[in-house]
Amino acid sequence: MPTAAPTAPSEPSEAPPGIAPGELPPDGKPVTKIDASNLAPDQPRTAWTQGDGKTLGVIGQEGGCGKASASVLEETAQSVKVELVETTPLTKQMCTMDIRFPPLTVQLAEPLGERTLVLTSRQEQK
Repeated sequence: MPTAAPTAPSEPSEAPPGIAPGELPPDGKPVTKIDASNLAPDQPRTAWTQGDGKTLGVIGQEGGCGKASASVLEETAQSVKVELVETTPLTKQMCTMDIRFPPLTVQLAEPLGERTLVLTSRQEQK
């Protein structure tokens, strides 16, 4: 009788696992002022704050051998610019053909409050 191959443990995420695009963690407060005009049409646009508002969560997008990350590029009195990055390996290798939406968090210097969240994305190889 065939048995299932063991699966590798998943990487710990920065935010609670199992959050799908459009969902929030139990203690998350939705971010409603989002400028996602620089994202691809199919990229998630879900964002939330946690705790005192200095922890900002977003849903990344990665596939195959890619790994998603997020970083704060700029904070002003009017907006917070966060870049979503998918990093893929430089060397060619066999990878799965799946797309994953990991929850990611970044720390802000000040609570997001009424500022607009500006999301950008890019891909890189390392």
